[in-house]
Amino acid sequence: MIGYVKVAETDELRPGDRMLVEVDGQFIALFNVDGEIYAIDDVCTHDGGPLAEGELDDHQIICPRHGAHFDVRTGAALTMPAFEPVPTYKVKVDGKDILIASAT
Repeated sequence: MIGYVKVAETDELRPGDRMLVEVDGQFIALFNVDGEIYAIDDVCTHDGGPLAEGELDDHQIICPRHGAHFDVRTGAALTMPAFEPVPTYKVKVDGKDILIASAT
């Protein structure tokens, strides 16, 4: 069964922004792209780099270590040196609350 946990509020994450949250010891990067919020693990699948520190270009986050690109919507690795996708999380906005799915 999937449950949702509140991780932030909408006024904390404006379009073009990103933020890092922690849920059950897991760091998750949130991105607001044109009003849509996406959540992915904050770990590059190439070498463990912190994706939230990378450059956000439309729906792509660029790892600051070696430049791998990932799609924040799907987690797909788009360029080398990464081959494996990044885990993603379902996001819901309830009023001002940003919630992400977590296993319960």
